[in-house]
Amino acid sequence: MTLIAETEPTVFETVESEVRSYCRAWPTVFERATGSRLFDEHGRPFLDFFAGAGSLNYGHNNPALKRPLLDYLGSDGITHGLDMSTTAKRSFLETFRSTVLEPRALPYKVMFPGPTGTNAVEAALKLARKVTGRKTVVSFTNAFHGMSLGSLALTGNAGKRAGAGVPLTHTTQMPFDHYLGGRTPDFLWFERLLEDSGSGLDHPAAVIVETVQGEGGVNVARAEWLRGLADLCRRRDMLLIVDDIQMGCGRTGDFFSFEEAGITPDVVTLSKSISGYGLPMSLCLFRDELDVWQPGEHNGTFRGNNPAFVTATAALDTYWRDGTLRDRTLRRAATVEAALGELGTGAVPRGRGLVWGLEFEDGERARAVCRRAFELGLLVETSGPRDEVVKLLPPLTVTDDELDEGLGILARAVRHTA
Repeated sequence: MTLIAETEPTVFETVESEVRSYCRAWPTVFERATGSRLFDEHGRPFLDFFAGAGSLNYGHNNPALKRPLLDYLGSDGITHGLDMSTTAKRSFLETFRSTVLEPRALPYKVMFPGPTGTNAVEAALKLARKVTGRKTVVSFTNAFHGMSLGSLALTGNAGKRAGAGVPLTHTTQMPFDHYLGGRTPDFLWFERLLEDSGSGLDHPAAVIVETVQGEGGVNVARAEWLRGLADLCRRRDMLLIVDDIQMGCGRTGDFFSFEEAGITPDVVTLSKSISGYGLPMSLCLFRDELDVWQPGEHNGTFRGNNPAFVTATAALDTYWRDGTLRDRTLRRAATVEAALGELGTGAVPRGRGLVWGLEFEDGERARAVCRRAFELGLLVETSGPRDEVVKLLPPLTVTDDELDEGLGILARAVRHTA
């Protein structure tokens, strides 16, 4: 009789919570990473078209960022600083001003609300309500803004909302661009509710929007739709908040995803790739006249992550002193669009810059494509309300050969699951 050895449960299964997710989709143990590739503990390489959910726009362990970080740590630089003034924070603020704000004539103050994107969104909501004295905030169908209660109230996904366990209040959802298939003029419903005192919609403090809904299925808002939204907010006395947490820092080409539309939001939230290195960091940017905070009125223990300031400064210095990265991203966007358009499988491609989605009829097919891609050495994830979209987020620093390799693997995965 042949005995089959049972595999012992791993420490991840016996100790870590059942809430874990990515490790289930990619069942291996990763050990190191460089550039656009991760390597598991057996040395097998994986091309990374996930990029830390957009937190690694400049790739893994980018030398231009790693060297300043190592030098800073080696000199006993401040690691934890709350909101104390430090040399690392000063360098970041000066560089952010000179490379990002001043060239775009953006009139923003910079707030460090905490280490994550949802911290930035919560700060933006609190500020909007404080400035206007109103409670309601409007978000859009299929939006994703975070997992803490205020951010979750703005999020469209029913499964994520259900995890709150309490009512999610003071928000109203409106149709995102294309949601009604072009059958209704933009903002017809929204504006009618605003002008009708019997609609039941309290005058909103703000409207929050993603120019490209990443988690919602790579839904791309047209520039004219965004301009119309900005005009509506201006006419109806509502603050416009752009959540650029995943789509900012060059993901769509420009540093901010709203630049293409030619609008200037009242408030902008940034996180994910603002540190450049995958270190926790977020920003809440807002017009100078909105800076009504009292000292300490909004705070957080880890809002002064100085190593993140160091790598963020290095990323800005390296990639945003000129338009080289932007132009490269837009050229590679054309490559991705062409490749996805040639698949001919009935899947619908859409995207901007280097965020692209491939929509299938059902979630099971999209998940099967991702599983097969992993087996072939490519990391991609699903998004959308039914996980029906395969989402591509390669590093902006991906080489032409790596991009072609990843698109080739994806094409094979699509064919193998047909």
